[in-house]
Amino acid sequence: MKNIAFILALVGCFNFVIAQDADADYAKNNYTKTETYITMRDGVKLFTAIYTPKDTSKKYPILFQRTPYSCRPYGEDQFRSKVGPNEFMMKEGNIVVYQDVRGRWNSEGVYDNMRAYIPNKTGKQVDEASDTYDSIEWLVNNVQNNNGNVGIWGISYPGFYSTYSLLDAHPALKAVSPQAPIGDFFFDDFHHNGAYLLSYWRATTVFGYEKTKPVKEAWYSSPELGTEDQYQFFLDAGPLSNLDKYYKEDNVFWQQLKEHPNYDEFWQSRGIIQHLKNIKPAVMTVGGLFDAEDLYGPFETYENIEKNSDTYNTVVFGPWSHGDWARDKERQAIGNVYFGDFISRDFQRDIETKFFNHFLKNNGKGETGLPEAYMYDTGSRAWKSYTEWPPKQAEKKTFYLQNGEDLSEQAGSATAFSEFISDPKKPVPYSEDIKMVFTPRKFMTDDQRFAARRPDVLTFETPVLTEDMKMTGDIMAKLKVATTGTAADWVVKIIDVYPHDAPDYEETQEYLKMSNYHMLVRSEVMRGRFRDSFSDPKPFTPNEKTNVTVKLQDIHHTFLKGHKIQIQVQSTWFPYIDLNPQTYVPNIFEAKETDFKKQTHKVFEDSSIEFMMLKQ
Repeated sequence: MKNIAFILALVGCFNFVIAQDADADYAKNNYTKTETYITMRDGVKLFTAIYTPKDTSKKYPILFQRTPYSCRPYGEDQFRSKVGPNEFMMKEGNIVVYQDVRGRWNSEGVYDNMRAYIPNKTGKQVDEASDTYDSIEWLVNNVQNNNGNVGIWGISYPGFYSTYSLLDAHPALKAVSPQAPIGDFFFDDFHHNGAYLLSYWRATTVFGYEKTKPVKEAWYSSPELGTEDQYQFFLDAGPLSNLDKYYKEDNVFWQQLKEHPNYDEFWQSRGIIQHLKNIKPAVMTVGGLFDAEDLYGPFETYENIEKNSDTYNTVVFGPWSHGDWARDKERQAIGNVYFGDFISRDFQRDIETKFFNHFLKNNGKGETGLPEAYMYDTGSRAWKSYTEWPPKQAEKKTFYLQNGEDLSEQAGSATAFSEFISDPKKPVPYSEDIKMVFTPRKFMTDDQRFAARRPDVLTFETPVLTEDMKMTGDIMAKLKVATTGTAADWVVKIIDVYPHDAPDYEETQEYLKMSNYHMLVRSEVMRGRFRDSFSDPKPFTPNEKTNVTVKLQDIHHTFLKGHKIQIQVQSTWFPYIDLNPQTYVPNIFEAKETDFKKQTHKVFEDSSIEFMMLKQ
C-alpha cells in the first residue's frame, strides 16, 4: 500500500518505537512469540500477539497494549526488534502482549472511532472496556508463568485505550500508564475548542475507511496531493466542501466530521474524560509539554482522576513532542530549541520502569519513590517535583493587553483598542517551513518573529525581565473583542523572547539565530461561535464588544531574567486550523466561497491574560 510508513508516522503510531539502540535481535533471542484470537463476550475474536520470556524459572507480570495501528509483524516467527514500554523492561523480563482492537487490522468486528463507553452493560453489550476486561481474563488464565498482575500502556490512540481500561477495570489490572492519551476529539487531535484541525485532514484516511474482515495489509491509501507546500494546497483548495473530491461517502469519519460541526451527542458520547470516576488501578499519565497532538487529553485525564478517585495517581510531563519519551536519543530538542541530554532514557529507566515494577512485581508495597507530579521546567531546563498539580502555592498574576503593544499589570481603558484586518485569502501561517507534513513537531517551539512582523497579528510585550518569572498551570486569556463580521476565530500565543546575546544550538536552523528568538511556549484557538457553548453556537453581533475566553493548556516554564514575555493575538493560523469564513454559517464544512469575507477585528485594552506564578 502506498505511503503506509508515512501514514503510521502521521497518526503517532508508537507501538514499536522504544529505545532505538536496543539489541536488534534481543526480543527474538530472549522471547517466544505466540499468536491467538481471544473471543469477546459477543463472539467477536480479537487478534493477539504474546511475547513470553524464554526463561521460565520465574513468573512475570503481563504488559498489555491495545492498538488500532496494527500489532505487526504478523507470524509467530516474525519478531519486533523491541517489545514493551522500554528497553529496560524488555531486558529485565516481562510478558508483553499486543492486540489489534475491534474492527482493526487482523481482528474481527466493526471499528468505531473513539467508541462510546456504555456504563452498566448488560448481556452481550460491548465497548472497549469490556473488550479489555475479557482479554485480561483470558490472558491471566491462559498465559503460562504470569504472576496474575497486568499493566497497560500506550501512546496517543493506544493511550486512549489505556485510559479506557480504567473503566470497569479487571481485578488483575494493577497499573496503567495512559501516555499522550486522546481525551475528546472535540478538543484533541481533530478539533481544538471546536476549530477543525485542517492539519489532521490526511489522518482521516487512517480512521475513515472500514473493513469487512481481518487483514494483515492496509486497506486504505493516502490521497496523492501533488505538492510539498501544504499552505498553498489548502489555500488553493478553498472551502472544506471542495475536499470532498478526495474523500467520498465510503470514508465514514469524513462524513461524521462534516455532519457534526458542533459538540453534540455524537462527540460528547465519545469523550472519555467525564467517565474517569472511582478508578481503582494505579495510574501514571505521561505527556509532552510540546505535544501538538494531545495536550488536552493527558492533563484532563490526570486532573479528573485526581478529583474523582481515591487511587495512586501521578503525572509526568517532559520537554517532549508527541511520543518523544519512548525514544532514546542523546540530545532532546524540539525544533530549534535544545533542552538537555538523555531526558527520555532517564524517564524510561527511573520513572516508567519503577512505576510498573512497583505495582506489578512488588505488589504495590511501600512507597513508589516517585513524586505526585514530575514536571520539566522548559525555561530553566530542569526537572521539578511537586506534591500536587498544579502546585497549591502558585498565585494568580494578571497582565493586560495595552494599545501601545505593551503587556502591563495595569488595566487599560475599556473603550481603547488595538485592531487588525483579517483576510481569509492571506491567512497567518502557523509555521515558516514549507513542507507537506502532518502537524510539524517543531512548530510548538518555533520562532514567532515572522508572525510578530505581520499587520494581522497583535503583539504585546513586557519590558526586559529583571528577575525570573515561573509560570505553572493553565492560562486563561480573557479577551474583550469586537468584529465587523459575524464570525471569527481567536488565537492566543504565549512567547518567550530571548535576549540579543542568546547563543545558537546545534539544532538551530541555518537561516535563524537564537538572538532575539521568539520561542512559542503555548498556544490555543477558540472558535468564536463556541464562546458561550460548544453545543449551541451563535454569531457575533457586528461591532459589539464581546467576551471571548480562551483556556490554554498547562505550562511549566520560567521566563528568565533578561528575557521578555510576549503575547500574540490573531484570527488565522493556517493550515493548522481551517479558515473561518468570518461570516456566520451554520456549518463551516458547508461554507461557500462567497461566505469568506475580510473583516476588521478589535481587541480592547481591558483584555487580560491570567497566569499562575510560582515564586522562586
